Amino acid sequence: MRVARHGNLCTTMSRNRCGLLPVRISGIALACIAGKRLACEIGAFAISARTTSQSCGGDVLTGRSHTFQRLRAQSLAVVAAPTEADVERDFEDLADRLKDASALEGIGGLLGWDEMTMMPPGAAQARAAQKAALSSVIHAKHTDPILGDILGRLRSSSDSLDKYKQATIREAARAYKKATAIPDDLVRREADLESRAYQGWVKAREEKNWALFAPLLKEWVALRQERAVLIDHLRPAYDVLADDYDAGLTAQRVTEVFSSVRDGLVPLLQDLRSKGVKPDDSWLKGDFDTGEQAKLCREVSVDLGFNLERGRLDTSVHPFTGGAHPTDVRMTTRFKHDDLTEGLTGAIHETGHALYEQGRNLEFDGLPVNSAAGMAIHESQSLLWERMVALSRPFADYLLLKLQASFPDVFSKDHTAQSLYESLNTIKDISLIRVEADEVTYPMHVILRFEIEKGLIEGSVDVDDVPKLWKEKMKEYLGVEPADDAQGCLQDLHWSMGAIGYFPTYTLGAMAAVQIFNAAKREIPNLEEAIARGDFAPLRSWLNEKVHKLGSLHPRADDLLQAVTGKALDPDEFLKYLEAKYRTIYKLA
Repeated sequence: MRVARHGNLCTTMSRNRCGLLPVRISGIALACIAGKRLACEIGAFAISARTTSQSCGGDVLTGRSHTFQRLRAQSLAVVAAPTEADVERDFEDLADRLKDASALEGIGGLLGWDEMTMMPPGAAQARAAQKAALSSVIHAKHTDPILGDILGRLRSSSDSLDKYKQATIREAARAYKKATAIPDDLVRREADLESRAYQGWVKAREEKNWALFAPLLKEWVALRQERAVLIDHLRPAYDVLADDYDAGLTAQRVTEVFSSVRDGLVPLLQDLRSKGVKPDDSWLKGDFDTGEQAKLCREVSVDLGFNLERGRLDTSVHPFTGGAHPTDVRMTTRFKHDDLTEGLTGAIHETGHALYEQGRNLEFDGLPVNSAAGMAIHESQSLLWERMVALSRPFADYLLLKLQASFPDVFSKDHTAQSLYESLNTIKDISLIRVEADEVTYPMHVILRFEIEKGLIEGSVDVDDVPKLWKEKMKEYLGVEPADDAQGCLQDLHWSMGAIGYFPTYTLGAMAAVQIFNAAKREIPNLEEAIARGDFAPLRSWLNEKVHKLGSLHPRADDLLQAVTGKALDPDEFLKYLEAKYRTIYKLA
């Protein structure tokens, strides 16, 4: 370590200077504790000057003093402008510390995955304690004062480093500022509540009873409000929380974008339902063996590029992607006997997340620059594969053959890829469940959740009133009301994890997916023909180079979109895509 090198060097130089070793050791210790660079040349020359003056008289001392002052000024200049070697050593120290914390976070990822897939319910209390203890250890690493000292030096002297290292410093400094605002006690309480609330949500969902979950959500709202104030009491609390999922995201920006989307989708949805010719999707309903569904989903995920040597696919109450590392990516989906599309589209959606994770650049393994560029971009990758690819006309050519092989009694040779494409893109008359929603109604589900969770954090919505408000907004936005809480306000796990501020990233990600896929079509020759024959490598490789490997090189999602597509997020491009696609399918074009 840098402190050890300074200490050893100065101590060695001082050993021949009788009587002064304790003074130099003390000076070194104080300087190193303060996290400052120490110019050893000053110390060595100061000792030499004092020793010589004692034997040679005052004239020599005076000459030495002038020379000492000159060298001291030069050395201080060196401190103010560290060498490239100094900067590289600091970065190596930073990287080592960040990688240690990342490895511990990977353990936390496995604990979370196990809790949602394999853990017996009786272990919930023990798991909560385990996660709280681990979170405390990780928090201590994230808030280590030495880490702060290193970042302080690097932030003012990183010009000689490449752009990936500079981005690592930027992201690490951003995380350090947030982490140091949060006390260990709050970290432990959040980790404990995460386990308790998840188990409570599962039980409440099973019993269709919001009242069982409401006390836990009240705890989450209070903890999230506390966190937001600690991080930045001058900013709106919701903005502080949303920034955890997408850097720079604000409620005002979300409101502006969502207002534009809502204004465009409401008349489109009305036209499709009242004037359009709805495709026949009845042949997609039936009794589909879940074992066969799981086998089909596994085959499709592998075809898309999911590497089973570095990941696995399981089932859970709510589909998600997690794991410990890009070489250990865990994703889940769920199945219904009477609905083939939920398990399939869910698996493809999570495969999009998994491809992003498996495609991260291991050259920067364990460093924040290798993390995703926010959750809106992460969702753009899952939704790109689920919607831009899996719900496209070319993909229907590939998928129909898979369906005929898996369920020959349902998907006969008489069915066509065109009819499959149209049936998969039917607008639901009753759109109750977000993860089952079609492309047109989906954004309204997200807008509803954003408005409610924003109200919870701001204090304008009471937790006990959520079921009533949920039904009112569902009726207003989608023309339906859930029959119970499981179909309504208990359908998502996000609030049980304290993930308040996450929901907007779904629709922001859907918009980004359209822009990114349109850019891919412009740059990849014959892309749609490749998709039709089941060759997904060209698109996957393009995404890996343009998005996955870049990680958090760009500070914000809009910066990445600018680099990949030539412009920041554009709601109009999203609306034009939906208008063109669905007016054609519904014969309104």
